Amino acid sequence: MAGHSKWKNIQGRKNAQDSKRAKVFQKLAKEIFVAAKAGADLSTNAALRLVVDKAKAVNMPNDNIKRAIDKAAGNTAGEHYDEITYEGYGPGGIAVLVHTLTDNRNRTSTNVRVAFNKNGGSLGETGSVAYMFDRKGYIVIERANLEVDEDEDTFMLEAIEAGADDVETSEEAFEVYTEASAFTDVKDALSEAGYAFVTAELSMIPQVSNDIPEGKKEQFERMMDALEDDDDVQEVYTNAVGY
Repeated sequence: MAGHSKWKNIQGRKNAQDSKRAKVFQKLAKEIFVAAKAGADLSTNAALRLVVDKAKAVNMPNDNIKRAIDKAAGNTAGEHYDEITYEGYGPGGIAVLVHTLTDNRNRTSTNVRVAFNKNGGSLGETGSVAYMFDRKGYIVIERANLEVDEDEDTFMLEAIEAGADDVETSEEAFEVYTEASAFTDVKDALSEAGYAFVTAELSMIPQVSNDIPEGKKEQFERMMDALEDDDDVQEVYTNAVGY
């Protein structure tokens, strides 16, 4: 993983997604609703705690979060979402994972397939690209938010002692990668040490990142926009450099 800065690569995409904040909140509310179906207590529902932390990291209002939790607790109408992950290749052979939460499988499947097919991609079978990714904890601490210019070696030692697998450093940020099972412990340890996170989530990290062929970039962008704009799509992961 050394030399691969996920944060530096995705900053442009993140800024673009921030401009669609209402849609981001809508998708997070759905994710909170699903997690809260297993219990509304953050202290005993680790999945709910993670998604609430994720929502707070993008400044989702507390009222929105509470409303999604309360909706799950009082859900007598049988509202239900299926969790489905689609796998395929974008233009230029870039591997793509699309994680969805949907109340209509046919609608979601059609929309995802159209997004791929209209933009030079193709859906694959289950398992066709998932093996290229590892589920990891991913934490970003922007150095501008630190009270002092934290020494890289000191921070790396703290993170590793907390249980991190790897740390990437740059002028802008510290990026911490963990095993999925260790994510919560590492996040809690760093939080208790006084660090604030701009990102703290479980993510699908590509084992190897590939450049998008020069003539395919615009097509790839259109495919990504179509997928991310879909209300049923929660996350899109790729092994493309810049994403």
